[in-house]
Amino acid sequence: MKKTRPVNSVSRVTELIFHIILIAFCLICVVPFIFVIIISFTSQQSIREIGYSFIPNEWSLEAYKYAFKMGQLLWRSYFNSFFITVVGTICTLIVTIMYSYALFRKDFKFRKFFTFFCFFTMIFGGGLAPTYVVCKTVLGLSNSYAAVIVPMLLNPFNLIVMRTFFQSSVPMELVDAAAIDGSGEYSTLFRIIVPVSKPGIATVGLLTALAYWNEWFIPKLYVSGDVKHMPLQYLLMEMQEKVDFLIKNSSLIGAEASSIAKSLPQNSLRMALVVLIVVPIAFAYPFFQRYIIAGLTIGSVKG
Repeated sequence: MKKTRPVNSVSRVTELIFHIILIAFCLICVVPFIFVIIISFTSQQSIREIGYSFIPNEWSLEAYKYAFKMGQLLWRSYFNSFFITVVGTICTLIVTIMYSYALFRKDFKFRKFFTFFCFFTMIFGGGLAPTYVVCKTVLGLSNSYAAVIVPMLLNPFNLIVMRTFFQSSVPMELVDAAAIDGSGEYSTLFRIIVPVSKPGIATVGLLTALAYWNEWFIPKLYVSGDVKHMPLQYLLMEMQEKVDFLIKNSSLIGAEASSIAKSLPQNSLRMALVVLIVVPIAFAYPFFQRYIIAGLTIGSVKG
């Protein structure tokens, strides 16, 4: 009797081709970051002679030495970035979960209004000037952690994602059963809905954490000049701008200062700053990975 092949099976040749394609895709994603790390350890003289290369003429730690010269200021900025990212992500998740739960409940009287209110802000925004006036003047957000956290507290896109995840993975029968057992709304949400929705929450949490970690423009608006609350990204951006300014205007600042400015590791410093910013948040991804994969699996099954 001839054995039939399963519908979802592929030949070995096809499987090999898929593996080659995936390996090539992984290399396309990983190799540029490895290249950035190599450049960050390349001397400025080697970059002038042969440009960017995987095998430089001379290795150097000057870019990192220059960055770490900031000492306490650098570590304070690291702490600020971690604090803003952790606290901001937790607060954003709480607000997003509660808002999306209200939109998920079909028996909520004002569900359509708040859904439209959320969707409208995705299309039309007030602009930078009104936002600045509200945050700076009305809310008094200036030179504090709240000045960075509050403007990013609610993202309509993440809200829609969370609501859709509730609709696709949380059966209403579960909510009705909890109500019959006498569970309140908050108890139902945090003791029943949230544990079931860990993949969706982890996905939104990762997106939110990335947004907080990479943000530099909001700190530039509201904590500019305040070293105590300055996050890492804004500090490193300011340092890079000062180096670029010194190098471009080296001819106007005297011979001795000009030679010092020209010796600054401009190109390798830029890459070193990228490494200092990317590496910490990259280590957070493995903790979210299994939840993200689970969320994608649930979405594919439900779809």
